Amino acid sequence: MIEPHEVKRRIELFDPYLKEKLLPFWLERAVDEEHGGFLSYFDRDGEPTGETDKTLICQLRMIFTFSSAHRAGLGQGRCLEAAAQGVEFVVEKFWDSRHGGWFWITDRQGRTLDESKIMYGQSFGVYALSEYALASGDPIGRTYAESSFDAILRAAADTCRGGYWEMFERDWTLKPGGEQGGDRKTLDVHMHLMEAFTALYELTRLEVHRRKLLEIIELLTRRMLHPTFRTGLAQFDAELRPLPAILFRNVWGSDRPPEEEARPVDNTNYGHNIEFAWLLHHALDVLELDPGPWLDDLRCMLDQAFQYGVDWEYGGVYVEGPADGPAIQTLKEFWQQAEALVGFLDGYLLLGDERYWQAFTAVFDFVWNKGINHRAGEWYALLERDGSVKWDYLGHAWKINYHTVRAVIQTLKRLRQLYGSLTEEKQSGAHR
Repeated sequence: MIEPHEVKRRIELFDPYLKEKLLPFWLERAVDEEHGGFLSYFDRDGEPTGETDKTLICQLRMIFTFSSAHRAGLGQGRCLEAAAQGVEFVVEKFWDSRHGGWFWITDRQGRTLDESKIMYGQSFGVYALSEYALASGDPIGRTYAESSFDAILRAAADTCRGGYWEMFERDWTLKPGGEQGGDRKTLDVHMHLMEAFTALYELTRLEVHRRKLLEIIELLTRRMLHPTFRTGLAQFDAELRPLPAILFRNVWGSDRPPEEEARPVDNTNYGHNIEFAWLLHHALDVLELDPGPWLDDLRCMLDQAFQYGVDWEYGGVYVEGPADGPAIQTLKEFWQQAEALVGFLDGYLLLGDERYWQAFTAVFDFVWNKGINHRAGEWYALLERDGSVKWDYLGHAWKINYHTVRAVIQTLKRLRQLYGSLTEEKQSGAHR
């Protein structure tokens, strides 16, 4: 039985942390007052590292985060101001007016360094600009959200075999296969397209956006999950047949060197599964659909992460492992902890299984005690299993405020919902 005071205590920890530490960390550091857009490289003390290149993924995720924070009533207008100047920068410097879509990397001034079209980033063109439009009402948000969507459908959709290609040259010619990724489709990118199309449909309510959202939900749940265990498979060929997963050169190469061996086909990522579960639930809510037909998939993902992904000794959630066995990668990545907070709590509210509350508290306490650099305000990038710090930077080419701020906002929303229902039950029971 969950006691209201357990929920209230966590609200009282997270709420002031979000308002007084986490959001201010980024509002005070990230906006590039000289050139526009956002800076993203910060060391363990929150000091600039001297690196200033700007990745599409960080610029767009910053726009999303500040827009979503404004929609949540945070920042007293500062968040929306930060998002607006970010939109101005990416539209001017990252948008390819010739071929459509967004460039991948620029220098600090906005001069293009990598003109590739990477679907991981293109999806956030839809997501971030939709969220900005929902937050601001600024028509430029909807214009570029829809333009991003149109570019993806025109140039990347595999209308023959399903899904979307992901790695392109500037003119949308597919990159070579292998480590350049031109021959593969991934669960990760299609999950991000789902969240992007959800935000776009929430904004426009156009039937074409609804259809494409339903289409990608069907593809994800029927083609990209393990047929037995219903956990996510990582990578696929053109026909959507599972492949051993490799690292792509220009996505995570700055953090991890290329691996000599691909990961097994049945390897699954706990963070992606939990994130997928709550994002799917949110998509169904925006679509105003009964989640009933998808509950078995959601339950399987959460149960597998509960059994194998949660570290019941030290807390937190591991990186990955086989679908039907213990974790093989026991490090603790910041983003997986963030998504596990939201996903397990969302799962409890949806399915009523108190094991998910237990998993949530195991992750929450690990994050609070080990994952957050409380002096600076942001989360460490990567921890050892016991919580000792492995990668201590707080901002990077791929790590900004997207997972952490979104997780705290979404966790507080669900904790307040849970607290309200528990106190109402207590009061009604006292009057019987």
